[in-house]
Amino acid sequence: MTPVKIGMMSFAHMHAFSYAAALKNLDCIEFVGIADDDSKRAAKVAKDLGVKAFAEYEDLLNTDVQGIIVCSENINHRRHVVVAAQHEKHVMCEKPLATTNEDADAMIEVCKRANVKLLTAFPCRYHPAFVQLKHTVDSGELGKLLAVKGTNQGQCPGGWFVDKSLSGGGAIIDHTVHVVDLMRCMTGAEPVRVYAEIDNRMFGKDYDDTGVLTVEFSNGMYSTVDASWSRPKSYATWGNVKMDVVGTDGIAEMDMFSQVIEAFYDKTMSYKYEYWGDDADSELVAAFARSIAEDTPPEVTGEDGAKALAVALAAYESAKTGKPVSLV
Repeated sequence: MTPVKIGMMSFAHMHAFSYAAALKNLDCIEFVGIADDDSKRAAKVAKDLGVKAFAEYEDLLNTDVQGIIVCSENINHRRHVVVAAQHEKHVMCEKPLATTNEDADAMIEVCKRANVKLLTAFPCRYHPAFVQLKHTVDSGELGKLLAVKGTNQGQCPGGWFVDKSLSGGGAIIDHTVHVVDLMRCMTGAEPVRVYAEIDNRMFGKDYDDTGVLTVEFSNGMYSTVDASWSRPKSYATWGNVKMDVVGTDGIAEMDMFSQVIEAFYDKTMSYKYEYWGDDADSELVAAFARSIAEDTPPEVTGEDGAKALAVALAAYESAKTGKPVSLV
């Protein structure tokens, strides 16, 4: 197919760099360039990638670019998605989709009115381990699903992630959305009630770093979600994404990042983890390009992002009140 022209707005989020690598490496995409509120960051990234840096977002949006990947601070997602949609550009937005339910709904509505696609960046859906897990669940081999335990534990990213005015929260809004989206995708069921215990036990700062959620789904399944920044700086890798699924006829266990080569070096007294067998970010970006080229609905929608966000926000409300929160 003719390469799809895609550009990027903001490199504030760390995931921007892996998406940019995918844009450079995929034959189905023409990487138009980047624009960023931070002009120095934009210039450096553009030079490193060998692409054009645009001085203003409007300059990028006024080209014939077809799609935009938004990787700004969470609080800026609405502003950037809206302006891209107003220029009739399809959008892939980094998770969480927004910091409030109202912003998420507004973003979805603006994109619908502009007749552009809105994809939420949930690359875990494209990881081979999850694809196989979903296949196992869909086959019916596990019987009726009873319970799921999901974890997304990582290191504290620091920076604007721990500034609630920019991020909208802490570990819960950062990590819950991935796990909840996988559970929704895997089961086809919707979260209906959330109870959560959330705290700042790891670092004692003004942001949540630990939390456990209990989520009831519309199919009667119960789940627990550990979404935390509980891994220390000395941890060998950033963290994990795991799921244990319990059914009436069997169980299934998934460890998304278990495919790893561990290398240890005496001379430098260092080690390196090298993952193999997957590139979920590239699959996500390719899916975005494919939906534009074929004019098909995105496989992960804005609504998917909004529903995952609603669970994270309900968790904050539950932790504050000490009571379960209904989503229906």
